[in-house]
Amino acid sequence: MATFLEFFAGGGMARAGLGPNWSCLLSNDFDPLKAAIYAANWGDRELLECDVAKVGTSDVSGQADLAWASFPCQDLSLAGAGAGLDGERSGAFWPFWDIMKCLGREQRAPRLIVLENVLGALTSHDGKDFIAIAKAMVKGGYRLGALVINAVDFVPQSRPRLFIMGIHASMIPDASLTRSDPDPRWTTSALTDAYEKLPSAVRRAWIWWQLPEPKDRTTVFADLVEDDPVGVAWHSPEETQRLLDMMSPLNRAKVESASKAGGRTVGTIYRRTRMDETNGQKVQRAEIRFDDVAGCLRTPAGGSSRQVIMVVEGKRIRSRLLSPREAARLMGLPDSYLLPKNYNAAYHLAGDGVAVPVVRHLAQHLLEPLLEYNANPDAKAA
Repeated sequence: MATFLEFFAGGGMARAGLGPNWSCLLSNDFDPLKAAIYAANWGDRELLECDVAKVGTSDVSGQADLAWASFPCQDLSLAGAGAGLDGERSGAFWPFWDIMKCLGREQRAPRLIVLENVLGALTSHDGKDFIAIAKAMVKGGYRLGALVINAVDFVPQSRPRLFIMGIHASMIPDASLTRSDPDPRWTTSALTDAYEKLPSAVRRAWIWWQLPEPKDRTTVFADLVEDDPVGVAWHSPEETQRLLDMMSPLNRAKVESASKAGGRTVGTIYRRTRMDETNGQKVQRAEIRFDDVAGCLRTPAGGSSRQVIMVVEGKRIRSRLLSPREAARLMGLPDSYLLPKNYNAAYHLAGDGVAVPVVRHLAQHLLEPLLEYNANPDAKAA
């Protein structure tokens, strides 16, 4: 059975994606609310609730096959303050990496490493943060590559994320899992630009990973919406009208078109600050999408980051906040997964996580084949 370490574990969504054929050696998160939910779902035997800077190699047993780190994105996000890896939150990458270096000195370096973060990690500080991560990995004895995967291929949520995947020098990458050039399916212009900025020594250690297309997604957002949600209530007609009044003519026309079409149409709304088309003043707008996909879940730092559902059934128009269970479904979590009772805590847990089926796709088509290939001497000799 493959083994893993889960840093910045949150509610254990990476663990959920890896599945039952993986054994956890250590999970770590400093947030007591997240740690409590992790323990409720997975038990607390491997759980270490503390700042990552306080984790030592003595807390890690043996040599893990994988270290997974979905490190904080706030300082790398395009919506953040731009502090990058020097920031208080995203800078947590460095104490995590100190652990990896110490394990390496003890000849216990994880065989594989996956780092997950927002796409802003590619461009933060004009690409210098991405260069710093890549240089650290190469200096630590890893070859690496990166993929941009949007959760929308697996669940009805637009959620593009960067996955940096490293393989230790003691491992041989199976040629069938690599390419000579970037795969446009999993590569953006920002990723190729970031790659071009890497020092030549890092580019020599670069791998373009080969990842197959996922199966066609069979669910749409409306399939996940509850008629009788737990944890939220439907808005009053006056509250729904206020949302409609906040819409630009273009967005209001979308609602009117859905109303005229009849049937049941489900959309999602985010409140955003825009320039008024008539007077140039900043105004808050309600922007709706009816493309069967939810917008990217975010942590509820303020009301504008909470996603709103609007259900249009002819002349009947209703609205409410996205429920905690719906948010969990958008991350690919099963309904058996236990959620915090507090709305903000549940939404924060989902918005901070990694989409479960994306992790499974990576595990099935890259992580597990790489480990299996290197466990088979005959295959490597061939």
